[in-house]
Amino acid sequence: MKVTRTIAAGQLFDPYLLQLVPNQLITVSQDTGLVLDVCSFSSSSELPPETIDLRHLTVVPGFVDVHVHFFLHSYSETSWADQVTKETLAERTVRATVHARKTLMAGYTSVRDLGTEGAEDADISLRKCLSGSDPLIPGPRYFTANRAIVSTGSYGPKSSIHMNQEGVEGVVGAEAADGPAECIRAVRRQIGAGADWIKIYADYPIRSRLADVSPRLASRPIATFNYDELSALISTAHQAGVKIAAHAKTVRVMGNLLALRVDSIEHGTELHTSPELVRALASSGCRTVYVPTLAAVYSYSVLGGASAAAAWADAQASFAAVLAQGLGRVALACGGDTGVFSHGENALEMELMVRLGAPWEWVLRWGTLGGWECIVGDSDSSDSEAHFGAEDNDNAVRFGCVRAGWAADLIGLDGDLATDFAKTVRRVEFVMKAGRVYKQHGKQVII
Repeated sequence: MKVTRTIAAGQLFDPYLLQLVPNQLITVSQDTGLVLDVCSFSSSSELPPETIDLRHLTVVPGFVDVHVHFFLHSYSETSWADQVTKETLAERTVRATVHARKTLMAGYTSVRDLGTEGAEDADISLRKCLSGSDPLIPGPRYFTANRAIVSTGSYGPKSSIHMNQEGVEGVVGAEAADGPAECIRAVRRQIGAGADWIKIYADYPIRSRLADVSPRLASRPIATFNYDELSALISTAHQAGVKIAAHAKTVRVMGNLLALRVDSIEHGTELHTSPELVRALASSGCRTVYVPTLAAVYSYSVLGGASAAAAWADAQASFAAVLAQGLGRVALACGGDTGVFSHGENALEMELMVRLGAPWEWVLRWGTLGGWECIVGDSDSSDSEAHFGAEDNDNAVRFGCVRAGWAADLIGLDGDLATDFAKTVRRVEFVMKAGRVYKQHGKQVII
């Protein structure tokens, strides 16, 4: 016997129309976790029996955060280096399960985790625990990038005693690869291990050892891979039907990444210094998604320091330069680099976008449908069928919009998005993922 539920929405946000559609009745299948139908109803009509009445709330597709780190927690609590070198894998995994629950309760029904940061392959097993019609623990749809790929000597943690040693006590923050052959091997290994995405650090403050004598040089991001290495990384991922994300801040590196058709650029804080690069990102043939991670940069600036303040100024200027190209010209998605700041506070990214001048309708689109288009959406970069296409894959269904055939991922917000966006996106009273209710009346449903 097929089990269905109906949800009555007084207002339903449609990210394609960029507007709130009044009086929508949503029918979902609890067997498949999909939306079966969306239709209008009269405000005077009698609702079907056992309808979940959300007419007092604004219903939107489940939020999507395309840049999280479940195996990290806020740097205001513990530094990155101390988390990686002083917290056991068991502790970090337990924390990740807590972060998954907090994220779902905040209305985020899908996330992309861009690296375990020293927690090895724990994300692959966590994904299993979060997947299926009866997941072991509550949490969002979870897309993994496993171990980020870096060049030798560029990333931490770094020993204060053994200067030429990679990592500390065998713990490394990412996988090192040098030369095209090693880059190809690392990508193939991670895809074989089960990664949904590949993550690379395309530039980084490689010369961090100079901090004692030249803080400016120590903090300056430098290219980690040459063009041939970048080409090997990106083409190998695409050949397997897997997308690839790049941590990148510098103009020359971002230019190379765009030329090689990387799938997403994370941070991009120096974009504003190159009008040509911004125009390239906005060109009709560009398929690269820009993920500005404003929340992480802002959170660093709150902690203090001249360099953090300068980075926040750059981030604001780059976001403004992208907006100046015209709404919809640049593919954007909301990813806060959540983990740098607290999980459950993911909405800070959307709040900052609105605060910096983006219309709330577009920000909500980037935080829902834009997440689908970034993480899974159709791409012409692959020469083979993406592994997301398997019908038995929990992460294969479309999400980010409430339409028939799409995932029954939706949330109910208390407030007015147009007049009080920041508070409204945090007042999550109702959460449904895959047709299953996880939060109602503002409280987690006991599972």
